[in-house]
Amino acid sequence: MNSLLPLVKNETIKMIKKKRFYVIILVLLVLTPMFTYAQMKESESKREKFGNDWRLEMQQAITDNQNSLGSDRVPEEWKKYRRIYIQQLQYYLEHDLNPNEPSGVTFTRVFMNNSINLFIPLLVVAMASDLVSGERTSGTIKMLLTRPVRRWKILLSKLLTLFLFVSLLVLAVFVICYLIAGLFFGYKGFTMPIFTGFQIHGSDVDMSKVHMVPQWKYLLMQSGLLWFVSIIVAILSFMVSTLVRSTSASIVIMMAALIAGSILTNMASSWSTAKYLFMVNLGLTGYLSGTLPPIEGMTLVFSLGVLTVWGLTSLVVSFLVFTKRDILN
Repeated sequence: MNSLLPLVKNETIKMIKKKRFYVIILVLLVLTPMFTYAQMKESESKREKFGNDWRLEMQQAITDNQNSLGSDRVPEEWKKYRRIYIQQLQYYLEHDLNPNEPSGVTFTRVFMNNSINLFIPLLVVAMASDLVSGERTSGTIKMLLTRPVRRWKILLSKLLTLFLFVSLLVLAVFVICYLIAGLFFGYKGFTMPIFTGFQIHGSDVDMSKVHMVPQWKYLLMQSGLLWFVSIIVAILSFMVSTLVRSTSASIVIMMAALIAGSILTNMASSWSTAKYLFMVNLGLTGYLSGTLPPIEGMTLVFSLGVLTVWGLTSLVVSFLVFTKRDILN
């Protein structure tokens, strides 16, 4: 352990010198105000139409979705989403609770829910895809491996450093979203109640396990799932970085996989085998809000299990390849 800590410190310094983490934070600082402003304009538009009566807004949304169910131009898959959405809206109406009450906390919750499938994983890929391949491209890996340290310790130090910065990224997403959105919507909302526990069965929603939690608790659960997804994506990016020599190739491979997963999530409902792909299982926060899973039969436990298997397999492959391959030539 004593020999590992200096290695982690060294990897941390290299990560800081690359300034990639700072660029990612800058991206968040630039894009978050844009997303917040767009949300504010949408809220103003709804306020002009419905005033401050959120119940009227929900009733109108229910009516619009019910009308679309009779249209032949709406695909059957979209109708399934809308039937579930209608049932959830009716549940909130019956319990006199507005789930979209504007606040900095509500915006943060919605942003994290929408960004878990693609946006945050892409930021993780940008940070993780050159940890090994970048050193092979620059040639510094040869100098690193000539030190009297076991190879697995070198790779483990890189992995631990990656986990540290992924955790900082998830924390930064929460803090930046909350602080910036709070300027537009206010900083209240932590104690606002929100429902979770919706169980999806086909086109029906099982309400028997629905329970109310304060929004701060919901955010903790959401952040934990976002952190887990980010760690798995980081491990996969780390494996690809170990397998290929080129940093650009490593980034392209992971970006292609994530984008393909985003497409499959919307198109692969009838391809049951696709549920074993890691990309299709990234939307873990959807299980909290009661979103229809990409493929029928998928559950939170199932997706956690699939991602865990992918992560553990990637770790095994990474360490086997790094310790056995002739990297010096």
